[in-house]
Amino acid sequence: MTSTSVPADIPVRYFQAWDGAELAYREMGEGRPLVLIHGYFSTALVNWVRYGHAAVIAAHGHRLIMPDLRGHGDSAKPHAAAAYPPDVLADDGFALIDHLGLTDYDLGGYSLGGRTTVRMLVRGAMPGRAIVSGMGLEGIVHAGGRSDIFRRVLTQPGTFERGSREWMTEAFLKTSGGDPVALLHILATFVDTPIEDAAAIRTPTLVLTGADDNDNGSAEGLAAALPNGEYVSIPGNHMSAVTKPELGTAIADFLGGRVTEPL
Repeated sequence: MTSTSVPADIPVRYFQAWDGAELAYREMGEGRPLVLIHGYFSTALVNWVRYGHAAVIAAHGHRLIMPDLRGHGDSAKPHAAAAYPPDVLADDGFALIDHLGLTDYDLGGYSLGGRTTVRMLVRGAMPGRAIVSGMGLEGIVHAGGRSDIFRRVLTQPGTFERGSREWMTEAFLKTSGGDPVALLHILATFVDTPIEDAAAIRTPTLVLTGADDNDNGSAEGLAAALPNGEYVSIPGNHMSAVTKPELGTAIADFLGGRVTEPL
């Protein structure tokens, strides 16, 4: 698999959120279920499939379940603000788990997907193991810390200096084909997680970030705040680490499992 190829044999499937929104997900592999949630502006295909992470993890004997968050990818992108209440992304995650009848599974995500994983954990999700990647302590306890950057990108397109953080974020938005109206509403769903709530999470959790990723604060600090947190760094910053093969390998190593022929 090249860095830009996407297998054609991963059909999109749908489930209904509790408010009736039709949300998409894809599956790859067989074995123990692993729900993996992508980051803001991204999609399941871009985050997990395009750069080979899903194939590597599936080859270790895992059934990957990869949703598109509401407002993203093939999921519903309503333009009404009422469709984006606080913590609705965690609500949608619980709806997917309920839809699939999962009781023994693992859970993880990148960036916003990592924060959504934490929100699900503090609200009672009981995976065997969790992966919080592309996320640090500041991004958990102050969830809206980068909202101003995203708001500028979504409302002032084409105005940013080449090479700036906003310019690079806008370039990614164009690549992923995001809906600016829906994505702007996503900002209203962000919920802070008090440090004491994070400290109550008992699930063994891999905190995995690029060595140069400081976008969401300290990943080492987040791992230290979790009673069973384990910190691992891979090459790259917030934008580039997700393209590195080390991301999928680190997740597969943490989860374990028997290696089979790659899909």
